Amino acid sequence: MSEDQTRAISIIAFIGSVFSPWYRWSGRKDPQNHVCINVATYGPGGRFTMTDRGRSALRLTRDSITVGPSSMRWDGNHLIIDINEMGAPPLITPVRGRVTLRPTGLTAVEMPLTEDAAHIWRPFAPTAYIDVDLAARGWKWSGHGYFDANFGTRALEEDFSTWSWGRFPTKGGSTCFYDAERLDGSVLNSAVFFGEDGQHEIAALQPKTRLKRSLWAVRRETRADTGYRPKQVMNMLDAPFYSRAMVQTQLGGEETTGVYEALDLRRFRSPLLKPILAVRVPRRASWRF
Repeated sequence: MSEDQTRAISIIAFIGSVFSPWYRWSGRKDPQNHVCINVATYGPGGRFTMTDRGRSALRLTRDSITVGPSSMRWDGNHLIIDINEMGAPPLITPVRGRVTLRPTGLTAVEMPLTEDAAHIWRPFAPTAYIDVDLAARGWKWSGHGYFDANFGTRALEEDFSTWSWGRFPTKGGSTCFYDAERLDGSVLNSAVFFGEDGQHEIAALQPKTRLKRSLWAVRRETRADTGYRPKQVMNMLDAPFYSRAMVQTQLGGEETTGVYEALDLRRFRSPLLKPILAVRVPRRASWRF
């Protein structure tokens, strides 16, 4: 998020692009043949890019991932992301530039999201700063950042009905919430505070509080102090099964604005959704470096 909270950016590298219809139609047997660096910018001139690419586009080293024309690399202190993508319809224009993420500290946390650890959350740098420099007017700014990863050996919709996640800057670091309903009827309710040095502790679990539904009527709840009503500050990403937004809430008496996501995997299971997604997620099977 930019310091003035008028712009934001989300960048996700996928090996096995979990939301790609092409990966689903392939039977999800070859994740390295469905790779992607998804870039979404929010605010004036925002763009969305998510190209599903084949294995010829993937290059991996210990400290880097390259997917076609875009890459991420860790230089020991910073995550440097070079972006060269094309926006999805209807705004088919280039999205190019560099984003540098500067963690204040790194964690050693790995949290299983299911009892058999088929899904794992790995928050590398819950508190960080970012410098954004894209080739578009108004898209050179600095702000607050976050860096994590999720790993899984099964499709999300095989284990979960819904989930929501939130990361909010709080005094001395950041607080993250993970709430999920599993298909077996069990639930995940977790709150973790991460200090700026990367140390962590279990945080207070404020009551779930209803947010207004998204434009696609996705149900949304986040955590807030009793009696406080959180509100959406910026709509970031709106899909039939997914909502990402900048949200203001109050935690332990501290008002804070962070990024919130809600996912309805019951909707995502629908085969009718996949052709719609294919319009926004083009497939490019071949690539030459």
